[in-house]
Amino acid sequence: MIELKSAEEIGRMAVTGQFVGELLAELSGIATVGVNLMDLEHHARRRIRERGAESCYWDYAPSFGRGPFRNVLCLSVNDAVLHGLPRDYVLRDGDLLSIDMAAGIDGWVADSALSVIVGTPDPADLRLIEATEVALAAGITAAQPGGRLGDVSAAIGEVAHSYGYTVNGEFGGHGIGRTMHEAPHVANSGRARRGMKLVPGLTIAIEPWFCRTTDRIRFDADGWTIRSADGSRTAHSEHTVAITDAGPQVLTRRPTHATADSTRKPAAAS
Repeated sequence: MIELKSAEEIGRMAVTGQFVGELLAELSGIATVGVNLMDLEHHARRRIRERGAESCYWDYAPSFGRGPFRNVLCLSVNDAVLHGLPRDYVLRDGDLLSIDMAAGIDGWVADSALSVIVGTPDPADLRLIEATEVALAAGITAAQPGGRLGDVSAAIGEVAHSYGYTVNGEFGGHGIGRTMHEAPHVANSGRARRGMKLVPGLTIAIEPWFCRTTDRIRFDADGWTIRSADGSRTAHSEHTVAITDAGPQVLTRRPTHATADSTRKPAAAS
């Protein structure tokens, strides 16, 4: 069932989205060479607690996971792209880190993700991150009232293919609002003018993620961390978006000052 949100409810989601966007910007600045992933996790826990927010990840237990998730961030490094478990790992020069988080404030949820290079960037990694950011921006632009969900999926897929990347169809975006995962599923590839009609009040998380040389994935033994099947590097970008009469509204927009260094911060759809 899809629940449409009122303008007031979208405003409440935007409050959560502002917090999520600001915290992601903070974390991307902290993620430097020599920083332990658990330092990022504990910083996020403290900030969530101080804000009076709740993590959507803590105790999350979907069918594909192994037991409840007991962290507030997904931290995925290099060939890991989704659901990476924070662990005792010190970031190294050239690592590609994807940070994903979802939180709720007063019963309304927002979800967002970004990928950054730690230290010295590899041009191929920068290009991969850029592709996810451009695809995210294209998906947001396509999320127009009166359009179709397939318009969003097609826009993302077209960008991926233009960069030479293939698209995995197992995981994608989703509806969001009172809970982190609601209907509908938002695929990262599809056909324009197909699927459900986009109407004001629909709120979705749009999240393109690509692997450099494959569209196949594998799970770690932890049951959570998803990696590229061939070990190639990966990247992930995500925003929570509301469909309004005036067009798509990004609810998790990050502070503009966080995009000043293009080797560390996303440039598109910030």
